[in-house]
Amino acid sequence: MELGYSGKLYILAFDHRGSFQKKMFGIDGDPNSEETERIADAKNLIFDGMVIAAQAGEDASTMGVLVDEQFGGDIPAQARKHGLKLAMPVEKSGQDVFDFEYGDDFGAHIEQFDPDFSKVLVRYNPDSLDKDTNVMQLQRLKTLADWLHANDRKFLFELLVPAEPDQLESVGGDTDRYDAELRPDLMVRAIREIQDAGVEVDVWKIEGVDERGDCVRIAEQTRAGGRDNVVCVLLGRGADNDRVDSWLRQAAPVHGFTGFAIGRSIWWDSLKAYLDGSLDRKKAAAQIAQNYTRFIEVYRGVE
Repeated sequence: MELGYSGKLYILAFDHRGSFQKKMFGIDGDPNSEETERIADAKNLIFDGMVIAAQAGEDASTMGVLVDEQFGGDIPAQARKHGLKLAMPVEKSGQDVFDFEYGDDFGAHIEQFDPDFSKVLVRYNPDSLDKDTNVMQLQRLKTLADWLHANDRKFLFELLVPAEPDQLESVGGDTDRYDAELRPDLMVRAIREIQDAGVEVDVWKIEGVDERGDCVRIAEQTRAGGRDNVVCVLLGRGADNDRVDSWLRQAAPVHGFTGFAIGRSIWWDSLKAYLDGSLDRKKAAAQIAQNYTRFIEVYRGVE
């Protein structure tokens, strides 16, 4: 299978697990059966919004869901039924260091659900003082990438570049300055290091940047060395509409960007309102659908 992906890709991401149960439901530790059912029902509500969007006439082949095995229930099968792309996470939730959710059995779980994309979330700063951890992550990621491509499967890689203490100190503790002044270069370097370690990625899930020139540099690095069909999608970081819109407008016209994989920015407020009783289920699902399709319109409006 050729490395990369062709076509637009608009993913509604709700594979959140540990952070979802804690921040949305206030549940620490392993949820009991009743709590698990409540979390799964919330994810089904998010998916209901996706179905509404798909039935509104959008090309289903460009639409996708990123959902987890733990709380996703039959959503993966339902996504297939509606002709949607399916992405599922491989990483253990809530970890600063990448590891497999199901250990050495990761391949069996991928084969069971047969997603279009297997996704990892990785925190990787090339200037980390903990070089051994970076090396360990790269080794694990190469194991996954090699297995995926040996089995004709696509790799979706969500890259986060958290600030090191000295980096944050150099911008006066201002996270916005870190994002604008330091993170773009660090992202390019991180991608290069991951590639140099032999970790081949089909789709990079990228944090938004404020300057189009930085989008260009990031996309060019993902395609360096003959990786001509590798693409990027933009993540939302749970930011408000104005911030996400700005990132989309910078990325959309850039060769190598092909869409987005946005989660909390689409469904958090609607789901919260449903859970506190201020919005009924039908209206909450409709609002999620509207939020999702609005981001598609923003992206397309500046391609």
